[in-house]
Amino acid sequence: MNYTESVRALMALGREMAAPRQARVQKFGLENIATLAEALGNPHRAIPCVHVAGTNGKGSTAAMLDSILRAARLRAGLYTSPHLERINERIRIQGADISDEDFADAWNRVEAAIESLLANGRLAAHPTYFECLTAMAFVAFAGSNDKRVDFAVYEAGLGGRLDATNIVVPEVAVITSIDFDHEDYLGHSIQEIASEKAGIIKPAGCVVSSAERPEAREVIAQRCRELGARLVEVDTAWQIETVQSFGGCYRAVAVASDSRHKLELEPPLSGRFQIRNALAAAAAARLLAERGFPLDDEAIARGIRTVRWPGRLERLGDRPAVYLDGTHNPSGARELLKFWEENFQRQRILLVYGAMRDKAVDEIAGLLFPRADSVILTEPRQPRAISAPLLAEMTGHLAKKCSIIPDSAEALEHAIASASPDDAVFATGSLYLVGDLRTYWSRRAAPKATDSFR
Repeated sequence: MNYTESVRALMALGREMAAPRQARVQKFGLENIATLAEALGNPHRAIPCVHVAGTNGKGSTAAMLDSILRAARLRAGLYTSPHLERINERIRIQGADISDEDFADAWNRVEAAIESLLANGRLAAHPTYFECLTAMAFVAFAGSNDKRVDFAVYEAGLGGRLDATNIVVPEVAVITSIDFDHEDYLGHSIQEIASEKAGIIKPAGCVVSSAERPEAREVIAQRCRELGARLVEVDTAWQIETVQSFGGCYRAVAVASDSRHKLELEPPLSGRFQIRNALAAAAAARLLAERGFPLDDEAIARGIRTVRWPGRLERLGDRPAVYLDGTHNPSGARELLKFWEENFQRQRILLVYGAMRDKAVDEIAGLLFPRADSVILTEPRQPRAISAPLLAEMTGHLAKKCSIIPDSAEALEHAIASASPDDAVFATGSLYLVGDLRTYWSRRAAPKATDSFR
């Protein structure tokens, strides 16, 4: 198959959480991915890796680790989800999305293995969309000599214990913040959710945790004790000396608990919480250095300073300030509210909001809507999106001023047109909404064909 045919075949399997009942039956289990990986020659075992799980911050932390590896001149692969605009974003090598040609090659290898396994009865059902993409990342990262990566970073998709990525045996496992999200799949208590995330811990492994909730920290610590794994907690591994804010980003100086390492952390990603993600990435990098990988403090600082992770408090414009942020759970909403309190106390905030049906929209809206001067309800272009009129029925009473504009691009333009130069416009909710608006913004910002003749 060519690239277009490969993407079409993958999409026909259904994206993450597209069919909840099917997801419960198929996604939660490692048998399919383990059988498929074995048929492919277990490519995931050929490449050392870090495995990252958590409720929030796991994507940013994974991206920082990937950037650190590349700063140390290692050829790095990064596997994340979901994508914002193109499916290729999920598999990145040396900071670039996998090419269309390599994407199609990986799919063809994976699909050929699947067809053979189905034919001889070794697979009872076709692997899911996420399982196929995970296998494709394994294949791409362990490619031929000129394309093989030196090191891979895998972000868990959902949970950890039964996530398709969890057949890897990482040099270091990283668990970021843990909070409520996907409760129907992961559990209805912090302890249950933490137990699923802690499922990525391997016997005698190394673990970095930046979990803040005491009940989550205890679950992780207990799991490490049971498996004889070494645990490094961010709060005890680093002491922050100073934190400075500049333009919504933060700079910090942190000293390691052994006083041998002092880092100046300058992530170019908005939000104070990114300092905590940077400390988790730095702690993981230090453990890798102890295990013989060529990562020094300079590479750690440079990698964090040059990381790129779009769609998370991403600033697109000025006067008015325009931000996109995938605030899809209450924990993320609390962080966004802190960001507003620290950086936009005197400015009006115009909020564009759209969400999916499986999210805690009442709680998120209860946090964000009262602070916004006006709320424009819209919807991502996804079958699982809550319609803007229904969203208004559910949450409109929480807003000072509420309007409905189903088309997300029109909603964003309306917010910008209604804002004064000193105001701030935030489009948030689903990452699918963020992806839609990033695509729109890139077209909006592109020069017209006639510009070159003026």
